[in-house]
Amino acid sequence: MIRNYSDCDFEDVLAIVNDAAEAYRGVIPADRWHDPYMPAEELRAEIDAGVKFRVYESGGSPAGVMGGQRVKDVFLIRHAYIAPEVQRRGFGGALLADLVSGRSETVLVGTWAAAEWAIDFYRRNGFTLENPAETRRLLHAYWSIPERQVETSVVLRRRR
Repeated sequence: MIRNYSDCDFEDVLAIVNDAAEAYRGVIPADRWHDPYMPAEELRAEIDAGVKFRVYESGGSPAGVMGGQRVKDVFLIRHAYIAPEVQRRGFGGALLADLVSGRSETVLVGTWAAAEWAIDFYRRNGFTLENPAETRRLLHAYWSIPERQVETSVVLRRRR
């Protein structure tokens, strides 16, 4: 079941994000990794900034989370994480389909360039990888991230 995030999900969502983000340890640049990957204050700030999370519930508990945020004229997929013990069961694809369903605006997602599994996931789900110049332009236009993260990220766009 996919449903809207509620404040009572905060601790579960924070745990899912940080457990699933372990896949990035040793893959993304060491200067971009921190432990925990997403501190509670950062998750709260993302929610306060307007990221709307959807939760995939399995067995009565949150098992995955994915956020979306309209920025200017596009919709950004934000913070897509599935609990490691239930990955590769279609939860991520279901959350992504839920978030993009019925959207007429461009949908973008940014991820780490070294996270090949994430890039492959988005490609399998109808997104195309932008070239480096367009990636840089999009990251500056729609995200508020450090320059070092811009240098080590890619952007994918949902195909029409």
